[in-house]
Amino acid sequence: MRELWFKFMALLFVFLGSVSSATAWDKGIYLTQYTLEKPEKLDYLLREAKTTGINTFVIDHEYYSSRYAPAMAKVKAAGIKRVVRIVVFSDGGNAKQIHSKEHWEEKFKLANDAIKAGADVIQLDYIRYSSKEPANPQHAKDVYEIIKWFKSKINAEHALMEIDIFGEVSYYPSMHIGQDINMFADSVDGVNPMVYPSHYWPYQKYSAEPYKTINSSLNSLVGKFNDKPPFKVHAFIEAANYHYLKKTTNAEKQKYLLEEIHAVEDSKSVSGWYVWSANNVYENLFEVLKHNKTKEADILKTETAQK
Repeated sequence: MRELWFKFMALLFVFLGSVSSATAWDKGIYLTQYTLEKPEKLDYLLREAKTTGINTFVIDHEYYSSRYAPAMAKVKAAGIKRVVRIVVFSDGGNAKQIHSKEHWEEKFKLANDAIKAGADVIQLDYIRYSSKEPANPQHAKDVYEIIKWFKSKINAEHALMEIDIFGEVSYYPSMHIGQDINMFADSVDGVNPMVYPSHYWPYQKYSAEPYKTINSSLNSLVGKFNDKPPFKVHAFIEAANYHYLKKTTNAEKQKYLLEEIHAVEDSKSVSGWYVWSANNVYENLFEVLKHNKTKEADILKTETAQK
């Protein structure tokens, strides 16, 4: 009976967490573990987050460190939602890695360590086959089994689970990497389409239309579920287009960012955005948020902050 009670409470927590945050609007930035554990950099980002309305940090957990939990506690004390990113298969998995239960267990240990350090959500990235793999409908079925396995274990630890998907998967399943959002829908709490305009081909065309590229992709994704997806949707957008880094001014990069943000805001049934910068350079984003009207982020609920 006691075991059943704990299982019931875990499921209830996940359900209530999903309901209470269903209408929340998240503004997030990505942090490497190195950035998180660098006090001066973290303090700077926390100050800017407070000034600009950013309420979510997507934080890597790649290795065990005595500095990780104290840094996470500092983020929690600032009222910032903690989404911890775990890279499941480096650059996508091969068949041997995909079917290795031992590999899954190692990644779950990292996730569980992050939950103990205060993670609200575990975000699984590279939860897929390598893009170099030949197309095979079995790939998505394999990935689906892994997703179900992780969700069961993560939810049991009183945390939510979301996955990152290629932008193209907003339109159709990818039989190369094994991502099929219709198949995965019943086994995720959140989905993050990486709708970077620089990653669509031909990039010259899609990079020139960041608003249309992102807005169309997100509306296609939620349209698969009659605009009522059974999971939260956060769009991953890019701080800058890497194809044109040396050819664009800061003003042009800020215009690009603002178009991306407005594209997400104007999409249906979306819960917010996460901005990706591999080197955690967000000065242009901060300028955009300080000087332009964007949708206000919701303040992190007290009960979540006190977990």
